[in-house]
Parts: sequence; C-alpha cells; structure tokens
Amino acid sequence: MKSVGVIGGLGPETTANFYLEVIFRCQQLNDKQRPSVVVGSVPLLFEIERDLIAHNSGIERYIPFLQEEAKRLERSGVDFLVMPCNSLHVFIEEIRTAVAIPVLSIVEETISYLNSKDIKKVGLISTSATIENKVYESKLSESGIEYVTPVDEQRSKIDSIIQRLVSGEHLEEDRKFLIDTANSISEKDVSYVALACTDLQLLNPESEKVEIFDTMKILADSTVTLILS
Repeated sequence: MKSVGVIGGLGPETTANFYLEVIFRCQQLNDKQRPSVVVGSVPLLFEIERDLIAHNSGIERYIPFLQEEAKRLERSGVDFLVMPCNSLHVFIEEIRTAVAIPVLSIVEETISYLNSKDIKKVGLISTSATIENKVYESKLSESGIEYVTPVDEQRSKIDSIIQRLVSGEHLEEDRKFLIDTANSISEKDVSYVALACTDLQLLNPESEKVEIFDTMKILADSTVTLILS
C-alpha cells in the first residue's frame, strides 16, 4: 500500500469527507488493513480565503501556504499528495515543483473520468475564481470537451453559498438554488454537470433533469486506486 498526504482544510468539512471516502473505499477493496493517510490542515488566514471566494483577489497569497504544507507532508514520508480544493489547482505546478513526490490533480482526474464516459459537453458549477483562472477550461478544450458555466448572477450567489459552506452552514435554500442552477445549465444541451467546487457536494444536490457528479468523489477514487496499486 502507498501512503497519501492530503493538503486539506480548504474547506475543513470537505477535507473530512474526502478522508472518510478514501478510508471506507479502501476498506471495501482491501480487507487486510487500513491505508496510511496523513491530513495537513493549511493554516490559512480567513481574510485570504474570503478574498479568493468573494472577489477572486489575492490568490497568489496562497502559494507559500500550499508549498509549505506540501513540503511538510513530504517530510512525513507519504508517497504522493492530493488536494481536494478545485480552485487552488491553479497552483498545481507550483506545488509539484516544491516537492519530489507525485501530486494528483483533481482537474486531470476529472478530465480522465469524462473521457472514460465519452462525455463531450459538461456544465461546470464552481467558484468564480475557478472559472476566471481557467482551472478547467484549457484541459477541457485540449480534450475536445465543450463546457457551460452559470451566468454571472448565478456565479455570485454560488460564491456566497460556498462561503457559508466553508463556515459549516448548510441551508436548504442553497441546495435548491444549486439544483436550479444545474437545471438551467441542462437547457443548453447539457446532460452532465460537474460540481467543480468540492465544498458544493456537502449540499447533496440531485436533479431529475441532469446528472450531477462530484469532482471530490472522482479524486477520492483515483487516490484509492493509487494507494492500492
């Protein structure tokens, strides 16, 4: 078994869910022992987190926090790293250059998933920072996959929902808005919508009009595959 280090805390509840997903999925596939998982909670200033989610500003201030956490996890002896937060994958190469061990990308794993399902058009619901920094767009275009994102008004509301989620607030009205947003995207000839902010899975949105899938689950599955390889 390989050991994994999780660059976590962004947000904390999603990190906890990711950990549990990895632990229990490994248990389903391997009945001999539990995997070695080291979780690091990035000691980020709340001001920096709010600026990114609400205004897509000061994002470069994340880099030293992410690199230092990656190095700390590497020193703990893990074999590879993962980071459940989508938005911060804009810095995946900066993290990779800071360590000598592999770093799985939630974006690359999601693209592989879409290709395996032969999905050629997808909706993306995420933070404005993820969209504006083109975290997914270039990889999707390289793979010949079309994408549709929410309109500006919807994106602004989703950013507010995410701020509540990272603070532990789960509102039914937020869940309904998320479903309504996915349904509106489905009207643009889209059959699949990706929750490209891993915190959004905390609301468990389901729709009868479109298949909503969670990028955190995709990353967790890929993590388990590598642990057991």
